Amino acid sequence: MSFLPYALVGWICVVGLYGIVTSKHLIHLGLCLSVTQSSTYVLLLSVGYVEGGGPPIFKGIKLGTTAVDPVVQSLVLTDIVVSVTVVALILALALNVHKETGSADPDEIAELSG
Repeated sequence: MSFLPYALVGWICVVGLYGIVTSKHLIHLGLCLSVTQSSTYVLLLSVGYVEGGGPPIFKGIKLGTTAVDPVVQSLVLTDIVVSVTVVALILALALNVHKETGSADPDEIAELSG
């Protein structure tokens, strides 16, 4: 088994975390969070990969045929839906903060009361 997918997962996660830590704009922060979450897609697909495995469709295929894990694929689809929802919420909140304060820089935003 190759370590390359796991190295890719680590690299994508580190790049996203670096972007989150150094972000000076709320929109950039949301996009970096999306990049970080993309590393989970690669991790899940790496875990569910089977060498020589076919698609998890078993109609008309003989028993004992190697296939990839369909549960992992459904988890990736669920992860994508959750990621899109979270990014949409973050972007909406960032636009709302910009409208209220006039700035999208997290360091310049004064404490909001509401």
